[in-house]
Amino acid sequence: MGEIGTDDRGLAVAKDEEGLAGVVTGDDEETSPIEEVRLTVPSTDDPSLPVWTFRMWTIGLVSCAVMSFLNQFFTYRTEPLIVTQITVQVASLPVGHFMARVLPRTRYRIPAMLGGGEWSLNPGPFNMKEHVLISIFANAGFAFGGGNAYAVGIIDIIRAFYHRSISFFTAWLLVITTQVLGYGWAGLMRKYVVEPAHMWWPSTLVQVSLFR
Repeated sequence: MGEIGTDDRGLAVAKDEEGLAGVVTGDDEETSPIEEVRLTVPSTDDPSLPVWTFRMWTIGLVSCAVMSFLNQFFTYRTEPLIVTQITVQVASLPVGHFMARVLPRTRYRIPAMLGGGEWSLNPGPFNMKEHVLISIFANAGFAFGGGNAYAVGIIDIIRAFYHRSISFFTAWLLVITTQVLGYGWAGLMRKYVVEPAHMWWPSTLVQVSLFR
């Protein structure tokens, strides 16, 4: 085998000594044939890094709530202002490092009935996995690019144009149902649009590069 280049579609190809080209598949199905993906997304994993930490849950939930409120609040402006999740992605990094510096490192034992082991408010330095999950939380608050939940528009139309009353529980159930329905479809389509190595989303590569 010789050098590796790219064809017109951006796929990685291998050129042998005779100049014949073929798509690089490799033994690992998770290796992306897209050169841009291989250069941006790391192919290695460190399972020792803590993920479900107090920092991640705190910053993630707060960012999701704040993003949801701000985007819904600004939706009613004549010129809507949309706060994207990249704002949280950038702002959460120094906050995470600050919490890693000031939070106590005391370790607490978890009862055996809850799985056992140890737990700490500050398991170590703020890592990339925590940062990624915080950004996912923020993206949920950003309604995945829409700025606000679409179902809120239905509630606005019912009350503002049809002058009909709708209870808080009914409105809340409508919004939650439509949002969870989207998560359900995402889970069903994960096998086809997420897991295959040849599926790539160019708009997310910029965000992934920020994590590194």
